[in-house]
Amino acid sequence: MRRIVLMAIIAAGVFLLTACTGQSAQEKIYDHLEKAVTLEDEFRQQQQPLVDLENKEQKLYNEIIDLSMDEFEQIKEKSKKAAGIVEERREKIKTEKESIEAAKEEFDKIKPLIEDLDEEKAEAKEVGNELVEIMQKRYDAYQKLYKSYEEALTLDAELYEMLQKKDLTEEKLQKQVESINEKYNEVTKANEEFNKYTDQYNDKKKEFYDALGVEVTYKEENE
Repeated sequence: MRRIVLMAIIAAGVFLLTACTGQSAQEKIYDHLEKAVTLEDEFRQQQQPLVDLENKEQKLYNEIIDLSMDEFEQIKEKSKKAAGIVEERREKIKTEKESIEAAKEEFDKIKPLIEDLDEEKAEAKEVGNELVEIMQKRYDAYQKLYKSYEEALTLDAELYEMLQKKDLTEEKLQKQVESINEKYNEVTKANEEFNKYTDQYNDKKKEFYDALGVEVTYKEENE
């Protein structure tokens, strides 16, 4: 019944150039981009806990459907526990969303800096604008992912409420499970789109730094 979501993350860079007096436009752009990475730390930190909660909830669900109506009190107890996990997941995804939105707000600060690049940085300006476009697509993909995941959580919560009722029919249960599976298919597709734009963003950011003449090494993180 469950689709585990693992999301790609933005690669962090390490700036190797030594600043002289003040900050150049390139250095300001670098600072905003890497601060955006840092602001996504909360997003990254929610990934494994979300997977752990999903697995814990899945285990409870499997235990519930293995019980008979003669064990209805156990069904109710386990359903209440599972419903509690759904709310924990909701809190995690909310924290994740706040992190993504804070990072996007920081990222957007590079837009006027890109426009202010001089003529010698025409290539960097072009690549920078492409980076902005990809980030917007990534952000939009995340919003779509968040919406689908939230809707899936609501369906999960409804399921555990239904399971606490003795008059629940097999037909109603099956219909709810099918709705949940359909919604998690949406979540999976939205996640794939988000990951695609994250990978594109990482590649384009490296290209942007090269065009700016910013010497950077990268700290790649795996899911």
